[in-house]
Amino acid sequence: MATYAVGDIQGCYDELRILLDAIRFDPAVDRIWFVGDLVNRGPKSLKTLRLVKSMGNAAICVLGNHDLHLLSLALVGSAPVNAGNLERILRASDRDELIDWLRRRPLAHYDKKLNTLMVHAGVIPQWTVKDVLARAHEVESVLRSKRPQKFLSEMYGKKPDLWSDDLAGNDRLRFITNCLTRMRFRKRNGRLDFDEKLDPKNAAKGLKPWFKAAGRKTADTRIVFGHWSTLGLIDKPNLLALDTGCVWGGALTAVQLEEERVLVEVPSRQPKKF
Repeated sequence: MATYAVGDIQGCYDELRILLDAIRFDPAVDRIWFVGDLVNRGPKSLKTLRLVKSMGNAAICVLGNHDLHLLSLALVGSAPVNAGNLERILRASDRDELIDWLRRRPLAHYDKKLNTLMVHAGVIPQWTVKDVLARAHEVESVLRSKRPQKFLSEMYGKKPDLWSDDLAGNDRLRFITNCLTRMRFRKRNGRLDFDEKLDPKNAAKGLKPWFKAAGRKTADTRIVFGHWSTLGLIDKPNLLALDTGCVWGGALTAVQLEEERVLVEVPSRQPKKF
């Protein structure tokens, strides 16, 4: 049995199928983790969503910001993105089944045996693994409820950008969602930044990657994440960044999470955009 983690797919279905063949993935015995952003921007979001869903318990997928865009479009009717190829999902005969499956995915996943936490974007330094799972569960409970529309309609926005245990209501849920699905950098005062998308070497002064925050309480836990294509692959003992920009013409990357690490990169078939 092997456990693999795969970077942002974003509708790059063909590359995903090649990758699954390359690692000889067997859903009967293997497990595969997806860091989120299954859909959007790439050409085959509908096929990607159907494929991952068909894997059943062999696949664990956390929600990314583009997955949340799809939920907002489907359940509220609007999102601050171009619907693009997401329209195929919204018109599909199995639309309701796919959307219901997607809104029941977690925002964070932890495997104690592997000492590995997976989120789409990042975590703030004051949260422990237990905190991350608890905060993620707050949002998950709303998304899985009978009425997730109110949260989804108020999900977007950059404020609040600083955590406090006293945050409540949609402000609290918005911060948690932004942290786990949108964050890349933190400012010197600890506030989250959602504007800078470059790699740390070329980013604006005063910004620090979330994973370099001093005193981060998850520093002894391996964190698997995506979301940051300009960052590229980072493969360190306690940090695994897997968004290698497949949808931008880069590659789709998988890493085996057990001790004998196996890295597989499938070149993108998409036009190169960076």
